[in-house]
Amino acid sequence: QVQLVESGGGLVQAGGSLRLSCAASGGTFSSYVMGWLRQAPGKEREFVSTINWRDTAYYSDSVKGRFTISRDNAKNTVYLQMDSLKPEDTGVYYCAADRATPNVRSGNPRYWGQGTQVTVSS
Repeated sequence: QVQLVESGGGLVQAGGSLRLSCAASGGTFSSYVMGWLRQAPGKEREFVSTINWRDTAYYSDSVKGRFTISRDNAKNTVYLQMDSLKPEDTGVYYCAADRATPNVRSGNPRYWGQGTQVTVSS
């Protein structure tokens, strides 16, 4: 059983930056695909980014070029650096883990965190 705990959310002005962190425990971190999903009020949950054990990263078109995902296997932590934030980036950001990238990208990972709120003001 993998436990995921996110941190780093908050309120920021448009154009600003935030760095999310997700600490994992209870599993072999390096063997999991890690990722981030988000859900805006009144909208469905959507894929943001994933990174596998080879550090191969994928991004949704809406965040490509602005967000950067990374992982530190020694610290069992995955990060999401978010730059040039826009009001449409507002939502609850969830850390996710699975053995397979498609499961995270489809929004159905095996493990979820509780989420951290990101609010971008205009």
